[in-house]
Amino acid sequence: METIIQLTATDVTKYTAHRSGEIKFGERIITVPKDADLWDFVRTCDADFVLFGIPEDVGVKANFGRVGASSAWESALKSIVNVQHNKFCKGSKLLLLGHLDTAEALEKASKLDVGTTEGRKALSAIIHAIDKEVSHIICNIITAGKIPIIIGGGHNNAYGNIKGTALAKGKPINAINFDAHTDFRILEGRHSGNGFSYAFEEGFLKKYFIFGLHENYNSKGVLEQIKKLNNRVKYNTYEQIAIRKEKNFSDEMGHALGFIEDESFGIEIDLDALPNVASSAITPSGFSIEKVRQFLHYFGKNSNATYLHICEGAPELGEAKNNHVTGKLIAYLITDFMKSKES
Repeated sequence: METIIQLTATDVTKYTAHRSGEIKFGERIITVPKDADLWDFVRTCDADFVLFGIPEDVGVKANFGRVGASSAWESALKSIVNVQHNKFCKGSKLLLLGHLDTAEALEKASKLDVGTTEGRKALSAIIHAIDKEVSHIICNIITAGKIPIIIGGGHNNAYGNIKGTALAKGKPINAINFDAHTDFRILEGRHSGNGFSYAFEEGFLKKYFIFGLHENYNSKGVLEQIKKLNNRVKYNTYEQIAIRKEKNFSDEMGHALGFIEDESFGIEIDLDALPNVASSAITPSGFSIEKVRQFLHYFGKNSNATYLHICEGAPELGEAKNNHVTGKLIAYLITDFMKSKES
């Protein structure tokens, strides 16, 4: 049984800054009543989208990254409930499911040393347990006829998103990943750098496109492996598009969509691809916020876009006075996705 910590209407009210003459998302967003059967309510409610958080950074730690991604969920929650409910986007379209109970996993992980073989194995086992929970929850959301919006957490959770969607659909799915990294590393035990390679190896991921790789931060071995799988795994690089101008951003979106749109596909957004956004692998160079918002609208409006995953944001690694900005960015991306489905 999945361990979801559900948020009540009272919880949402505490996060919502009420103001006379305005209606915020938090005043219209749907929550699951205490006495309701969880999945029956999800299936029958009027919301089109289900918002779900995975506040963990175990996968990031296991991948030798800086922890902090566990803080993104609450930051995003505080921002999304304070978005204006208006003609452009309505809070009543969104069901706030809650978040995975990761307290025990984080406690165990905090005591493990990633520098030892035993520590890495133990971290991988924790991530594997999270994988099972995530895939089960995502499968249930999609089976209920809703569109999951998942806030990580590390990019290790792409595996659970892909597996859960594939199980709900009864066949492998495709994925588009806006990322500086492939996260297609070797199968060396689960971490945030191999969610897609595990999903591919286990038959849940059919075709995979990585958009905007940073050439300086992807190994020769991984790129050679992708070259061997060219009929099912493709990519372009940030430098090809934004620096050398060998490729055009809009044209490349069209090429990527043509590659994946024949099946249901997930949209994966890694915030470490955006310059100066607080994350475990923060970058000074990358596509602008406007570009990722355009990207999200373009792919989200396709009828086969099945879920959205926003990951690797780490507000607690940002400036203390502005650590709410990451949550605000995530709220923009959530509403851009919701609006894309209305267009």
